[in-house]
Amino acid sequence: MTCSDSDEVWQFWIQLHTDQDKGDGNLKYILTDEAGSLFIIDENTGDVHAAKKLDREEKSLYVLHAKAIDRKTGRQVEPESEFIIKIHDINDNEPKFTKDMYTASVPEMSGVGRYNLSLYKL
Repeated sequence: MTCSDSDEVWQFWIQLHTDQDKGDGNLKYILTDEAGSLFIIDENTGDVHAAKKLDREEKSLYVLHAKAIDRKTGRQVEPESEFIIKIHDINDNEPKFTKDMYTASVPEMSGVGRYNLSLYKL
């Protein structure tokens, strides 16, 4: 799944569900890795939400592992699921330059790929 780093916190992202879930409350859904601090799962519905705004500059990819557990026996009802979440960057950090305008000259018949001016973001 992909999402943007401008998406609102608590936006609904994923819903886990197993065919073993009869809707009687006998199953619970859990996240089984460190992403549990960044993502919250409703153990009754399997709805997964971000706990905070995600920023691609901090991390561009998250891998979540989830299980459906029988509440009575504590056993998994099917194999663990893996979800890969890729964060797309929204340019929320505008570039800043030391000058308002830059001028460069490109000599006639310059070779393809020749650099005449390089600018770097501060």
